[in-house]
Amino acid sequence: MRSMKETIAERTFLLSAIVSSSITLIIFGFMLFMALPLLSGGKILRILSSAWSPGNGSYGIFPMIVGTLAISFLSVAISFPVSIGCSGFIGILGPRQLNRYLKKIVQVMTGIPTVIYGFVGIFLLVPIVRELAGRGSGMSVITAALMLSVLISPTMILFFNDSFERVPRSYLEAADGLGANKVQKLVYVILPNAKKGIIMGLILAFGRALGDTLVALMIAGNATQVPGSIFDSARTLTAHIALVIAADYESIEFKSIFACGIVLYLFTTAIVLGVRYLASGRRKMR
Repeated sequence: MRSMKETIAERTFLLSAIVSSSITLIIFGFMLFMALPLLSGGKILRILSSAWSPGNGSYGIFPMIVGTLAISFLSVAISFPVSIGCSGFIGILGPRQLNRYLKKIVQVMTGIPTVIYGFVGIFLLVPIVRELAGRGSGMSVITAALMLSVLISPTMILFFNDSFERVPRSYLEAADGLGANKVQKLVYVILPNAKKGIIMGLILAFGRALGDTLVALMIAGNATQVPGSIFDSARTLTAHIALVIAADYESIEFKSIFACGIVLYLFTTAIVLGVRYLASGRRKMR
């Protein structure tokens, strides 16, 4: 028979799951309710596909969707090779004593406030990008992507390291028995067997980049246009919400930020479902 402690623990966890799910659904329902004038009036497609020009009566968020995806994908593309290289060095290739300190440094980096990255970007990265581009203010897609890549790299490194440590010890011992060196073990044994964990880390890092507000708000330029190149300014959905939140409560301008929220919510849901799918696949393989 179950003990009283086990019963209480099970019911507590069940209640926590119900409360968490309910809050998530309530938030989504609230956003749908606030965006109802757009949905009922048939304006939602126009808002999702048109430009932002309140002076001309256009409240489209398409430029912000493009800016969000461009900055997020570019940041992940920049940070992935760096993160996989750092993970390989910390987990396999580097001296054990040094690796311990490097891992602690990476763990500390995950706790640095986002606004600090933003300030560093403004005073250090923006002037460099402005000089390289030879035009503009330096606040652009590439500037925000570079700073975001620094922000999400520690999370990716730690996640990749965890995936490397989950590779069965017997595989590594077999590689040692065949005379494989550290690089060969990393390339031919560890990376192929940690593939799903690496993909999960990529998805989670993309979600982190997608949901960041301050870095994009401070150094992306906040131009309400579809960026034509990586040196053009852009505005993300999260930055747009932060900038428009003070508009008139009854205006279409204000209502449009809930369309931004719904889009971000759907993006995040897709990311969570992707991670869940990969995680379930890993459990079945075991």
